[in-house]
Amino acid sequence: MGRFVQGIELAAATVFAVLFAIGVVDLTLQILQSVRSGSITDPLVVIGFIDTGLLLLIIVEVYQTVLAYVEENDTRRIVRLVIYTGVIAMVRKAIIFRTSEYTTLGDALLAAGSYAIIIFALVALLFVERSYGSDSSLPSDGPS
Repeated sequence: MGRFVQGIELAAATVFAVLFAIGVVDLTLQILQSVRSGSITDPLVVIGFIDTGLLLLIIVEVYQTVLAYVEENDTRRIVRLVIYTGVIAMVRKAIIFRTSEYTTLGDALLAAGSYAIIIFALVALLFVERSYGSDSSLPSDGPS
């Protein structure tokens, strides 16, 4: 059963690697198309590129998390990878945040506040993990 699960984990890692490759090609094509059309100077187009780039970073972090599971790495390393993924995802949400996507200003404010709380919590978790990660009484996966 363990080999089956490890095979599924490797298949998942392969899927994420393929998604990343497709995303890089797609982002390159989008940039080339924008250069040709002249829309490369449009801030919304550039924000779209940043959005796609951050999504690709999220895919890389998820890929690394899956590999950490396959390699049966230290739990602390896996938790750190999950926190990094969360931070990147929330920064992506903050960058692409548009108040016009919400029906009322109150809804937009609630979403912005929620994003801020989640980002703060993730950064606090990362700080705590880093602080206690160097504690010699706790297992660690090596230098950070």
